[in-house]
Order: sequence, then structure tokens, then C-alpha cells
Amino acid sequence: MSMSKGANTAVPTTALRVEVGRGSGPGVPDADASALLLADGKVRSDGDFVFYNQPAHSSGAVRHEGKRTAGGRVTDTLWVDLARVEGAVERIVLAASADGGTFGQVPDLSIEVTDAASGQVVARFDSPGATVETAFVLGEFYRRQGGWKFRAVGQGYSSGLEGLATDFGISVDEPQHTAPAPAATPPRPATAPTAPPPVQPVRLSKVTLTKASPSVSLAKQGGTSGAMRVNLNWQTRKQSTGFGRRGGGGDIDLDLCALYELADGRKGVVQALGNAFGSLHRPPYIHLDGDDRTGAVAAGENLTVNLDHTRDFRRILVFVTIYEGARSFADLHATVTLQPQHGAPIEFSLDECTVDSPVCALALITNTGGDLLVQREARYLVPERGVSPQRTMDRAYGWGMNWTPGRK
Repeated sequence: MSMSKGANTAVPTTALRVEVGRGSGPGVPDADASALLLADGKVRSDGDFVFYNQPAHSSGAVRHEGKRTAGGRVTDTLWVDLARVEGAVERIVLAASADGGTFGQVPDLSIEVTDAASGQVVARFDSPGATVETAFVLGEFYRRQGGWKFRAVGQGYSSGLEGLATDFGISVDEPQHTAPAPAATPPRPATAPTAPPPVQPVRLSKVTLTKASPSVSLAKQGGTSGAMRVNLNWQTRKQSTGFGRRGGGGDIDLDLCALYELADGRKGVVQALGNAFGSLHRPPYIHLDGDDRTGAVAAGENLTVNLDHTRDFRRILVFVTIYEGARSFADLHATVTLQPQHGAPIEFSLDECTVDSPVCALALITNTGGDLLVQREARYLVPERGVSPQRTMDRAYGWGMNWTPGRK
């Protein structure tokens, strides 16, 4: 049963999943979940803000797990372990911000809290009608008599995520404007104390690639060095009759892969098949973190690209294959996120699959004049009989490699 605005209920001091949900459809803005850990009504530092650009708190108590799409609804999930929350933190504010519109355009906005272990719903609040708001505090956890309670809040902001964040003490990165050069000053004596480096404000920007705007420059987003994580998450579903390859109720196993071509002409593939996991600090400067079967963002399928070696890349094609558990991507909802270490995250959802395809090109990254250009592909391919998904991808993008059978 949904709670009314202002109502509260006790919640267990354990690991909880917080899902901010909304209806989906044409013209519906995206909505992003976030959490603020408060002491005396404010954050202690910008590190107490957990959202898509800063997805985990240093205490391990809160993390942002990302989006799922299923049944006409999109959910953005936060994981909160109340047993690990530091003693100084009195409240955890649970919020949502609209991207590309207002919450008046977002149907069926809700927040649901479940026990992470049992899956039992412990609290739910269906937010009433919004209008011009671009950010909402949907609920909050707060301490009470040695335990924790959840309160349904429903407070809106017309100033977006930036207004919400600054209201709780977050320093937000603003666009930089060119200023006149200061007048020259004499050098300080060698014995003069040096000022501490300025605190870097939180960057709220992100990039969503669509069919209409399918590409972005990494350099323009600040992603010119460090590591870039490429994450694939999906809606895990059990097999049903006619859907799985084998009998029973196994999970779908997707494999994130990358074809690469280096500036010196060397070509290859990074994938779990054949244990070709690559390397981050020597060619190909791409590493597959592991092989996951859950689709969860916190684990999930992750590739890491070393952007310190941008000049060594000619092109990288990130793609995904179904290793087992399904014949195609039909009814499988997935999201791709590219997170540069020093830049804004780049994300996109896969289109609905309408063909019997076991392999999908996700993103093509090309070196253009020393800058890496990310192109959303979201392209499903259908292999010819007897042709592997990898060879099919190779042919479609003209990689020109020789392939032999392999196994995990």
C-alpha cells in the first residue's frame, strides 16, 4: 500500500534497495535518482552526494546502481545499507531530477524501498501530480530512537538538480567564463606558505546519446586522460518456454566485448571467450574486468579503456553477444554507460530488438585528430548459418580478422 505525503514508517537497519520509478513513452523526460547524506541538515562535504556522476559513498553505505526498463516503466536504483551509515549522518535524502523536461511530463512517479535480501517491500510512496518541478525530494531515511524510519516527502524544486544540491550544501561546478588576465605580481619569497589546492566542485553534467544526437567528443566532455569504464547492465529475466536455448530456468549470460585497431595496425578482440581479457597498461590498453551473469551495475559487465593511450587507438568497437540463456535480445532491456575518469558520463539505452539477433554493436569509438569520438550504434545483427557472432560483427564493420573457435 502506498504511503501518503508526510507519513512515516519504521524500516529495518539493513541493506535496502530504493527504486525511483516512472512511466516511459514518447516525450517523457528521463529521471535520475540521487541521495544526500546529511549531518545537521547539510552535507559534510561534496562526497556526501551520491548520483550518476559520483556513484558510491566512501563509507560503502550508499551507491547508485543505475536504470532498468521493463513493463513500460523505468526504474533508477540506489542501494543503501543502513547498518554501515556513519554515526554522524542523521538523514539520507532520496531525490530525483528530471533531464530534458519537468516532472509535470513524467507519469506515475514513485519511490519504493525493499529489503535487499528478501525482496519484501517495506515502504512505497507514489508522488502526487507535479507541474513545473525539475527536481523532487521523494523521501528520506532518518534516525529515530536507535533505529531508522522512512518518510514520504514529495517536495519539489523548479531549480533542478543544481538547486537541490546547493540547498543541502553541495558546491556545484558552473560553466567557466573567460576573465581578463590579472596584473602581474612580484613572486613570493621562497619561504612563503603555499595555499592549499582549491576544492573541486561536483560536476552535474551528463550526456545521453539518442538516434537524433548519436555522437559526442570525449575531449569536449573532459575525458582526455585516466581510465574510462564502459558498463553494460540489463534487465535480468529467467527463461521461459521458447526463449531460452536450454531447458530450466537459468539466467541470461551476456558477454561484453571490444574489437580494437591500434594506430600501428594491430587488431584484436577483448572478450571472455578464450580468456582474451586484454590489458590496461600494455597493448591493447583495454581490459575486460570479468564475466558477470546478473546485469547489475555494481558488478555487471565492464570494460576499461586507458585514455592515457588515446594516441595509440585507431578505433574500438564495443559490442555484446549472448553466450547462453536466450536466442536473441528481444524483450531484453539494456543500458550502456561510458564513464571517463575526468569527464561527464555518457549513456544510452538499446532500442527494442525486433529480429532474432544474438549480437549487438553498442558503440564505435574512433580517433579523430587526436580526439576520441563516441558513436552510439545500438545495431542488432543476425549471423548467417554457421557464422559466429564475432565474425558477423567483424564483417559488418570491416575489421578483417581471422577467427577460430573458442570457449570460456
